[in-house]
Amino acid sequence: MEGSDEALLAGLAAGDPEAATAFVRRFQRRVYGLAVTILRDQAAAEDAAQETFVRAWRHAETYDPRRGRVLTWLLTIARNVAIDTARLRRAEPLDPDEITARIHSHLDGSTNGAADVGERERLRDAMRSLPVEQRRALYLAAYLGRTAQEIGASEGIPLGTAKTRIRAAMLRLRGQLELADGR
Repeated sequence: MEGSDEALLAGLAAGDPEAATAFVRRFQRRVYGLAVTILRDQAAAEDAAQETFVRAWRHAETYDPRRGRVLTWLLTIARNVAIDTARLRRAEPLDPDEITARIHSHLDGSTNGAADVGERERLRDAMRSLPVEQRRALYLAAYLGRTAQEIGASEGIPLGTAKTRIRAAMLRLRGQLELADGR
């Protein structure tokens, strides 16, 4: 089936199987190429490309030709899907309590100079003084690189609560560490 990119996208949105097939065939190499460039893994790139076309189908009605070409719109979706996939793959699925134990065992066993040990001890003491929910949120954000949205989902709390816990923990640590420095 031949047609303009816009016509194929409209057919995809309408559920026309021929238009959907033509749409995927027209753009699959570019979408897959972008995904494999970002992810550097063929299997993950295939999954990301498939998810890109699913999202394009779901959100086809949001396409606005005044804002760019269909290809640009589709590659933006592909880029976002690939980045999301990379973030999920990078995140190490560890329990925050296990992370705490690893950090404490590392700090207890390392002696890279008295000043470093003293600084680490102050930080460890300050971290211990945090409420458990703030400590967990801060560990997930700082040590695992999780976003507030990911923390909210994993902890079963609203996004705003996750953000508040992270911020409150950072402010409290800052206050405690500045007091210890005499500032």
